[in-house]
Amino acid sequence: MLLGGGALDLGRGPRVALAIVVLAGFVVLVTPEPSVLRASVMAGLVLIAFARGRPSGGLPMLGTAVVVLLVGDPWMARSYGFTLSVLATGGLLLLAGPLARRMASVLPLWLAAVVAVPLAAQLACQPVLLLLDPSLSVFGIVANLLAAPAAPIATVVGLASCLLALASPPLATVLATLAWLPAAWIGAVARFFSSLPLARLPWIGGGAGALLLAALTVLVLVAVIGPLSQRWRRRLLILCAVAVTCVLVATGGAQVAGLLTRPGNWQVAACDIGQGDAMVVRSGGQVALIDTGADPGLLTACLETLAIGRIDLLILTHYDLDHVGGAEAVVGLVDRVLVGPPGEPDDERLAQRFADHGALVHSASRGDNGSFGELSYTILWPPARLGDFEPGNDASVVAHFTPAADCADGCLSSVFLGDLGETAQTRLLAVNRSLGRVDLVKVSHHGSADQSSALYQRLGATVGLIGVGAGNDYGHPTPQLLDMLAASGTAVTRTDQDGLILVAPAGTDGGLTVWRETTGVGADD
Repeated sequence: MLLGGGALDLGRGPRVALAIVVLAGFVVLVTPEPSVLRASVMAGLVLIAFARGRPSGGLPMLGTAVVVLLVGDPWMARSYGFTLSVLATGGLLLLAGPLARRMASVLPLWLAAVVAVPLAAQLACQPVLLLLDPSLSVFGIVANLLAAPAAPIATVVGLASCLLALASPPLATVLATLAWLPAAWIGAVARFFSSLPLARLPWIGGGAGALLLAALTVLVLVAVIGPLSQRWRRRLLILCAVAVTCVLVATGGAQVAGLLTRPGNWQVAACDIGQGDAMVVRSGGQVALIDTGADPGLLTACLETLAIGRIDLLILTHYDLDHVGGAEAVVGLVDRVLVGPPGEPDDERLAQRFADHGALVHSASRGDNGSFGELSYTILWPPARLGDFEPGNDASVVAHFTPAADCADGCLSSVFLGDLGETAQTRLLAVNRSLGRVDLVKVSHHGSADQSSALYQRLGATVGLIGVGAGNDYGHPTPQLLDMLAASGTAVTRTDQDGLILVAPAGTDGGLTVWRETTGVGADD
């Protein structure tokens, strides 16, 4: 806009005003996500400085943008998108130049500059990325080098397509097709490098892992670009190399031990995604996912651990955040979706989003059934007409999986109760009189006290799975619920203490093997 206005001999003020208007329109078009707001506010500050004829240093503009946004919305500091955007920009401003000059001693200057940009961003962001996925990307810098040139092309051509959509839909379609090419290239690069062997190396998770990596990153940067003697440079690099090797060996060894002890014939998994539900059922080469938890990153990590790349059946029991917040992680990866009754327009939009990406979406109600691998499933709840129940917890979709007639020995039966309360559970029992014993039950509402002991007695499950977050404020699972399970002879497994949980058949005598991530050992029940 500035260049175009200059070509029209517009003054500095009108050119800046035009650029700010277009910038605001672009933010509305792509939606004001935290990272978009960071970039747009920073760009606006640069434009204002340009209009006043003053210099606009990168770091002062970044710092001012951060202050302005956090004063307006302090909770934005909790957004990963905002934090990563700030860190990546800061890394480019602070580290790209010194890294390029250091690498220019062994690489051509142009190549050193090209490599320094993604390297600086990766170094700045990696400690925070560990909070989303406790692993290090081996090929991330190379992938960014190959993908980065396509990003501005896709952005500009895509914007032009949107602007022309009303005036000339055919021309907009042509531009959208052109914008697809660089976007498809970026996707292809990501898929290729993520599929390579050892694409990610395990690291310590949580805050401890992030702080350790941040400290090691600082030491490496001091050694590489700091004013140190060659001798101290070498010492620091050796120290960091030894530390990284020790961490990789320790974490990698733990993962290998887990893989060796993990039952390969598991049929049901409870993902450790904090306070929420994300349960997986596997049968006959097909995969069902019941709910997605609240965090797409945690769900993605669990599915990658289980080597799941495609979902045949997704059941969204109801639309609370702790059950559908992670849905974005599986959009485009699902064939069929069963959803509970919507309560708000956002609920319907989520279901439509799956439909737009090729999934067959169906509103589930009592009596719906189908086949799934070597199992059959039946929906026990909610009724087609909710009556006294409102959309939400008590209208959760309850799925009952049973071995099909042609199932080989060892198929597990299971019931997933969503977040039903005691009243809804009692009504479910009344309208499903043939419901009998099952191998395992997904305990309702993360182990709240609002439960029907009669239901758990009727189910008589061998194992109860509880999706619950460590240190949650609700006191889940409650002593009352744990007493109910004990009275019904149901062994308790809970993700806050056990981490990822896998349940597999143990032979042909009806026993079960339960594998817990925290111990890495399967136990028969």
